[in-house]
Amino acid sequence: MQIQIKGVRVIDPGNIEGIKDISIKDGLFERVSEPGQLPEVTNDFDDITVIDGQDLIAVPGLIDVHVHLREPGQEYKETIETGLKAAAAGGITAVCSMPNTKPVNDNAQVTSFILSQGKKANASRVYPVGAISTNLEGQKLNDIADMKKAGIRAVTDDGMPVTDSQLMRRTLEYCKSLDIPVFVHAEDKRLADGGSMNEGLPATVMGIKGIPNAAESVMVMRDIALAELTGARVHFCHMSTAQSIEAIRQAKAKGVPVTCETAPHYFTFTDADIPAYDTNFKMNPPLRSDKDRAAIIEGLIDGTIDMIATDHAPHAEDEKQVEFDQAAFGIVGLETSLGLSLDLVAQGHLTLVQLVEKMAKAPAELMGLNNDIVPGNPADLTLIDINAGWTVDPNLFVSKGRNTPFGGRKLKGRAALTIVDGRVVYRRE
Repeated sequence: MQIQIKGVRVIDPGNIEGIKDISIKDGLFERVSEPGQLPEVTNDFDDITVIDGQDLIAVPGLIDVHVHLREPGQEYKETIETGLKAAAAGGITAVCSMPNTKPVNDNAQVTSFILSQGKKANASRVYPVGAISTNLEGQKLNDIADMKKAGIRAVTDDGMPVTDSQLMRRTLEYCKSLDIPVFVHAEDKRLADGGSMNEGLPATVMGIKGIPNAAESVMVMRDIALAELTGARVHFCHMSTAQSIEAIRQAKAKGVPVTCETAPHYFTFTDADIPAYDTNFKMNPPLRSDKDRAAIIEGLIDGTIDMIATDHAPHAEDEKQVEFDQAAFGIVGLETSLGLSLDLVAQGHLTLVQLVEKMAKAPAELMGLNNDIVPGNPADLTLIDINAGWTVDPNLFVSKGRNTPFGGRKLKGRAALTIVDGRVVYRRE
């Protein structure tokens, strides 16, 4: 199969920018040329699909490094197929799947299963992330080398922070030798102490137990120290506080090998935006204060925050339709991430080039991938219509999850076409 995209604006930071024609053949980029230089297609070539790229932007396939696909074990929330198709609908060509499945992805067999199911989905790619410790219990280090052979790209105990500092040190030393990053869920569970939202006035007014900023930032500071000690690559997940961002900023200035992500909800909402007891606004870490939101945006602007990820966490309705303190943490985000992130461009915080860097190029670098739009590379491509206005309707999600705080929100910009491995896996009607 061959695809020609004509007259499209290409934004590939550090590689290409401008109006181009793109030819894709046999799963690879075949040619990137000036407009009008591709051969004309006649009726003799029925296997060639021609796409008019006018008014669209072509960027390297977006990569989400933090997604919960739930399978195996919690298929009632999401399957690998529904999650990867939801990613494609959001313009995301690859996701990193977190290991807190049932059974946990703490061995090569589960890793192989996830990859097999991902291929069957015929949608976006999946890059499994393996568990640091057996069953996420924080006690015994897994055979990470065996999991790497099976196909993991990183390790984490996401959702269950590694509280044992010695175990974290050994993990970092082990992963440095394997040249894979360690993803950190930075949370001191004792400080969080069973809280359900940010510690502040809104929590007090609602009578809900709060989680202080320090529950995140003290663990960030510990693992910065361990990264400096070991020289291993540490990636901090879902950063939400001003203190964490400042600590990472200082660590980077010293040359410590750390990166971090935030999620769209942290630069969009604060705890003051939570409607009374609306569990669609309950996530971990929680929505923070306006000061924290401003620090997140500043971190995106100055490059302290390397990338935007979703922490896509689908739940069944009955897990959310309960009392706030009893409800499951987490929201879905694969199908809203691009539209919400384009708000940063509309508001003047980031340029389109900077946004592509945070949603495509930096995630690829973290995972050891080359997603440049150049001949010979796998043809993973997101075509964006930045002028498309739309309203978030959870009932139209491809994901099984409906737990979003963005229902009814008007957005501008979304994926028009998603291409993975040279195949169109999503086309907006």
